[in-house]
Amino acid sequence: MEAIIPILVTALCVYGLIKGVNIFDSFIEGAKEGIATVRFIAPTMIALLVAVGTLRASGALDFLAGLISPVAEAVGFPPELVPMGLLRPVSGSGATALLTGIYENSGPDSFVGRCASVVAGSTETTFYAVTMYYGAAGIKRIRHTLFSALLADLTAMIVSVVTVGLLFR
Repeated sequence: MEAIIPILVTALCVYGLIKGVNIFDSFIEGAKEGIATVRFIAPTMIALLVAVGTLRASGALDFLAGLISPVAEAVGFPPELVPMGLLRPVSGSGATALLTGIYENSGPDSFVGRCASVVAGSTETTFYAVTMYYGAAGIKRIRHTLFSALLADLTAMIVSVVTVGLLFR
């Protein structure tokens, strides 16, 4: 599997040579476009990373989770998943760290561990995706997309818990 990238790059270069494409000039043009895209997206990405860092360091995530957990538990949603559900749309690596903590505390084969696994696989890092894709396309009006995507994440979390409950309890 380690050779797949070198093989793919070699195959593309050979194909380009056969078609008479100036490979080096094409590579340089692609690199220029990549740099332009990075310059366009970088401010938004920096703002997102600062917001995630602030959210985690300030204790706001724990505070929100503390407010939501009793309600979640009352409706049958595992309270251990609330912090992950709050962080997942914002930070994939942060949610993965919480997932690892759930595995360590409850076990990967526990009800909560299975629910967390399904939540991790069925939700999206919504803010990151919207920032990257809409930023690259220059789209500024995102409110309907953001609302719909967050609603889809919430639905995925609820359906994950229901599905794991039906299949494994």
